[in-house]
Amino acid sequence: MIITMDPLLIDGESLTIENLYEVAFDRRRVAVHPAARQKMARSRAVVEGIVSERRPVYGISTGFGKLSDVHIGEDDISQLQHNLLRSHASGIGGSFSEEEVRALILLRGNVLAKGLSGVRPVIAERLCDLLNHHLYPVIPCRGSVGASGDLAPLAHLALVLIGEGEVFTATTRITGREAMEGLAMAPLKLQAKEGLALLNGTQATLAAGVICWRRARQLLDLSDLAGA
Repeated sequence: MIITMDPLLIDGESLTIENLYEVAFDRRRVAVHPAARQKMARSRAVVEGIVSERRPVYGISTGFGKLSDVHIGEDDISQLQHNLLRSHASGIGGSFSEEEVRALILLRGNVLAKGLSGVRPVIAERLCDLLNHHLYPVIPCRGSVGASGDLAPLAHLALVLIGEGEVFTATTRITGREAMEGLAMAPLKLQAKEGLALLNGTQATLAAGVICWRRARQLLDLSDLAGA
């Protein structure tokens, strides 16, 4: 069902479960709150300062894991972030449902809108674009334990932002590049820390959980009616 409402403004602070259901099930439009853009810009300036000063900070100017002591030059920072997404997009099995993907995108965008992740506002805005144009990344539902982060599911989501991966539309399945072209937008070129920030979170687990909770409540209500 699609209903007319004012856009939901995400700010990393005020999202409610009712808001989430409005977006996931009723396709309420979403936008980044102006105050959240300002917070994101301030935290982004911190990251850019680290890069310009060539300070070694994990995930920003170094490699990952065992390569944490390897300095990454400014010319290679974007490639590092893109490679991080590609290496973690390893999910298997069937895809999350449309409602689960909408909830996942909203939750990830809301976290970034909090302004503590060091990403540019355009990252959260592009996630809103996916929701508002009914473009849903193909995200396999298996491949994450949800403990230290839903790395694989979030990688599949993030790939679409750089013009890779796949997307479900209302009628077909297209590439991430085709989705960006349909929006008349160039794929994003991720900057320092942005790939890492898109991956680190448990929004796939949370999205699946809250959708299951709603469906369980509906079944409980129906069972009460059937037994009355």
